[in-house]
Amino acid sequence: MSQQEFLNSVQHFIETATSHLDLPDGLAERIAQCNSTYSVRFGVKLRGRIHSFQGWRSVHSEHIEPVKGGIRYAPDSDQEEVEALASLMSLKCALVNVPFGGSKGGLAIDPNAWTEDELEKITRRFTQELARRDLINPGRNVPAPDMGTGEREMAWMADEYRRIGSSDAMNQNACVTGKPVARGGIAGRVEATGRGLQYALQSYLSHPDTAPVAGQKTPKGLTVVVQGFGNVGYHAAKFLEQDGAKIVGIVEHDCAIFNTDGLDVEAVAAHRTESGSVANFPGAETVPSEQGLTYMAADILIPAAKENAITLENCNDVNYSLIVEAANGPVTADAEECLTKRGIVVLPDLYVNAGGVVVSYFEWVKNITHLPFGLMDRRQNIRAGTAVVNALEEIAGRPLQEPQRTQISRDAREIDVVRSGLEEIMVQAFDDIMERKRTLPANTTLRTAGYVVTIARIAEYYRAIGL
Repeated sequence: MSQQEFLNSVQHFIETATSHLDLPDGLAERIAQCNSTYSVRFGVKLRGRIHSFQGWRSVHSEHIEPVKGGIRYAPDSDQEEVEALASLMSLKCALVNVPFGGSKGGLAIDPNAWTEDELEKITRRFTQELARRDLINPGRNVPAPDMGTGEREMAWMADEYRRIGSSDAMNQNACVTGKPVARGGIAGRVEATGRGLQYALQSYLSHPDTAPVAGQKTPKGLTVVVQGFGNVGYHAAKFLEQDGAKIVGIVEHDCAIFNTDGLDVEAVAAHRTESGSVANFPGAETVPSEQGLTYMAADILIPAAKENAITLENCNDVNYSLIVEAANGPVTADAEECLTKRGIVVLPDLYVNAGGVVVSYFEWVKNITHLPFGLMDRRQNIRAGTAVVNALEEIAGRPLQEPQRTQISRDAREIDVVRSGLEEIMVQAFDDIMERKRTLPANTTLRTAGYVVTIARIAEYYRAIGL
């Protein structure tokens, strides 16, 4: 399946949503298009010769600046993929009311083919190429991690940006997000997308207007298959397991493992670290990767790998009640029509995986304000909590148990503030989707309702600036 198919799906979803809106002539087309895409080829001397690399940075919409979006390292990355992902970023930010426009970057490289020192040289050269065109800039364009990149690459980019120098020296640390906490990052960023998925699923299940999944309105007892066991898939599986769900299958690029009694997520992660693969995990059945999505029926599928995982070729063979899109674009437009006819609900990517950009926003704000979260009111909160404990003990005539006392009186750590803010945003965003869905035809999907919400907001931004 080509990356052009991914871009076509995103454009199809936008066109479907705009048909439900009364927009000025030409505005729908303007919203659908990427503003610009920069393509770069550069060389790096490695292993005794010059190696050439190609990368892209696409800006979908600058209705709000800075624009925001990850940079992925993947051998099959190309311009169409980057533009589709940039479009999704604009929509995603507007849906969760994060004040960023959408952008995305890609480098056509297999990160596993290079040593850490070589990757650092490549990343620093890529940073130089982007920075000189303001495609890395705290107030204009702020990259983040994506597939194939992480805290390490973001630390290299931030350091290279600092070395290059800029007129905004005070805010240089805000040039990228997803940095290590020790280098200006924020607690909870690594887990953010998986944590956001947890809150998204809880919001879906608990909403009064959604149907139960396997008779359940909570995750407890639901069976789950996770495709992709990277950062997002691992954290999603871990948090849902903590909520009482049963992870019965994990599908990776080289194989898939299944156990109807449930897989221990941490044990699987440890096994992969030790052996290099989830294959032959004790107590699980190992099958070929290509059979993974269709091998076993389950209540929920979480595609957390790449786009175009479910297409017309396999959509009739998947057997789930709910698909929760942790990856970007895992279900094609044609496949979603097929799934909808079969009664399978898709919780869409622009909502489900927005946790990453929400917490990236928190990190960017922390960097711009130069103030750790909770610093100004931490002591006041401790005093207030202690006062509440004392009052409750006086009323009860006895001391509270230690867990109760600790829960009430403790100060909120940065990660507590981050998780609280993320949960509130995810709950509110789903309420917005459902509120809009009630105004649309009865068969409208959650994706279309979400797109209508976000396109209406972007249209308001454009109207405000005179377009």
